[in-house]
Amino acid sequence: MKFRVLAKLLFRRYGLWFAAILILLIGFWVVRSRRPDELDWRFVQAFGIRLPMRYSIHGIDVSRHNDRINWAKVRQMEADGVRLQFVFIKATEGATLADKHFDKNWREAKKSDLRRGAYHFYHPTRDPLKQASNFIAHVHLNAGDFAPVVDFEVTNGQSDETIVDGLRLWLETVEKHYQVQPIIYTNGNLYRRYIKGNLDEYPLWIADYSTKHLRRYNADKLYLWQHSQNGWVKGIRGQVDFNVFVMNEDRMQEICL
Repeated sequence: MKFRVLAKLLFRRYGLWFAAILILLIGFWVVRSRRPDELDWRFVQAFGIRLPMRYSIHGIDVSRHNDRINWAKVRQMEADGVRLQFVFIKATEGATLADKHFDKNWREAKKSDLRRGAYHFYHPTRDPLKQASNFIAHVHLNAGDFAPVVDFEVTNGQSDETIVDGLRLWLETVEKHYQVQPIIYTNGNLYRRYIKGNLDEYPLWIADYSTKHLRRYNADKLYLWQHSQNGWVKGIRGQVDFNVFVMNEDRMQEICL
């Protein structure tokens, strides 16, 4: 009985203070319980998509499907404090194909002061050594360029063993030539089936458009995130893939020459 009386007296005297403190504590808990990468999405009208503003280094990737590109306009574009800082350019595909716009895109990206990278579209049905040779024959990398990228997004009905062994052979061959670990680009499903547990030592660039966070991937190896295919950039016709560098800025050199 005495406890109830004391409780009523305390509430009458300090009730508003208790309520205010409780509200603040609840608000603090809600903010802390939300992941930082779930807080900072912002729609940027000029780019036509939402961008994860937690990350400060934004970039794109292009190929012949983007046709002729006005690189001066690409570099000049800025909106809501976001300026594109890097680009990955398709170089080769399979054992013999080369992207018809690669040479020009490679030169112009450099002139536009964009950090550049080159990628190879990998076909599991083609000889991995010939595919590696195709890439090496067309791509000369300089200091500051991104490490080579293998674009793995088709399986062509091949066995798991064939795919993993072929990718490993391509990666090892290219690494030996350029003296830097290549980057693996793939989507979430292929990552979980073929890369995770098999090729975990390589830097990862993940394509995942359905998520607001990256908790399903190895945080120690995930460097790049392709979060949208539907962006718009001045100087480029049609829609463009958008990416962010998800590590701390001082770790960029880990995936560059």
